[in-house]
Amino acid sequence: MRSGGGVLAGAIAGLWLAVYLVTQVLTSPALDAGWTILAGTALSALLIVGYPSPLRGPRRGRAMSTSRRGETPSTIAMMGRSIPLRSGLTAEAAERTVRLLRPLLGGDATAITDRERVLAFVGPGADHHRRGSPIMTSATQRVLDGARTVVVRDLGPDGCPQPGCPLKTAVIAPLAISERVVGTLKVYRVDESTPSREFVEGMAAILSLNLELAELDRERQLAADAKLDALRAQINPHFLFNTLNTIASKARTDPDEARQLLLRLSDFFRYSIRQHGHFADFGQEYFFVRTYLSLEQARYGDRLRVRYDVDPQVLGVQVPVLTIQPIVENAVKHGLADTVGGGTVVLRARVDPLSRVTMIQVRDDGVGIEPSLLEQIRRGEGGGEDGGIGLRNISERLTTLFGERFRMDVRSRPSEGTTVDLRIPLR
Repeated sequence: MRSGGGVLAGAIAGLWLAVYLVTQVLTSPALDAGWTILAGTALSALLIVGYPSPLRGPRRGRAMSTSRRGETPSTIAMMGRSIPLRSGLTAEAAERTVRLLRPLLGGDATAITDRERVLAFVGPGADHHRRGSPIMTSATQRVLDGARTVVVRDLGPDGCPQPGCPLKTAVIAPLAISERVVGTLKVYRVDESTPSREFVEGMAAILSLNLELAELDRERQLAADAKLDALRAQINPHFLFNTLNTIASKARTDPDEARQLLLRLSDFFRYSIRQHGHFADFGQEYFFVRTYLSLEQARYGDRLRVRYDVDPQVLGVQVPVLTIQPIVENAVKHGLADTVGGGTVVLRARVDPLSRVTMIQVRDDGVGIEPSLLEQIRRGEGGGEDGGIGLRNISERLTTLFGERFRMDVRSRPSEGTTVDLRIPLR
């Protein structure tokens, strides 16, 4: 290091001398001193960047030529992002994983098991260590029971019962989700040397982390499904009965309108029940909301006024299903239904391409919310009578889908109305 640093210092000194000679001695008239300093600084920086340094590590070309020479922990760690087990401990994912890891772990054969069977095996011995076959070795069972890595230097007593199996040594590490062992990573050799325990344990730790993330994804999906089911179940049965009563009364005075309302009611429930997945185009949700409001307008007549302010660019944007309609229903049911003169519901939607969010606003000019109830709703404690349950379900579901990357603000004043603003990330 010292000799290398001396060479670099000498090169920089020589460089500055050359710059001085060119700019101050050989040039007539001499350049301003500022140009000399600027040129010397720029060329010194280029020299330093191009000079190999132990602090910076080897140059890219050298690193690429030596990275395959040994299976270093950093090389293994870099594979973490592309490991197929991120999707869960399945036979297909295990097969892709062992094929990816076999050249990295320094073994002749690599396998992944769950607690009962072989999920994948590549290398010598694959003719009888087949996918789906039961676990054969007592060493693997010890790893599953004890949650500790086992190094086997002679697979004779603990090895495969198949005559002629070429595998001689092995390192078997547990795969765990939290404290629960769900499988093993096994690396074999056909000679007397054993694979590196540290490498195998390090990779098993990375695989275990990916399995934990897959488990969290699955739990988050289940939670999102449960909240979506809760929103579907939340559709007020009184809305159905009131709408059917409205249709029945229209059937006597205006049969054509009654027929149209019945078709709209059918569309409303078909969408709310049969919608698959957690996201849909805003245009579909918009149609759903307009269908709902048209049914409510048939009931309330001129007391319910609706304004739409929707940018056409929003129509193709993906938004969570059954998110806007419950907010609109709150505005009608809790904001306007009890007012003598009724009121107006406004739905506004925009896309902000700079911040990459969809902005949705539902506003009414109804009775508003008392400050104490508004504070409960903001804390997620609102009751069913004030619409807080619906807003809480929406907030919890959006948290499941987006984490902290969304915003839902509720503003209200008694006798002046309520505004709900949503900011949802673009997908």
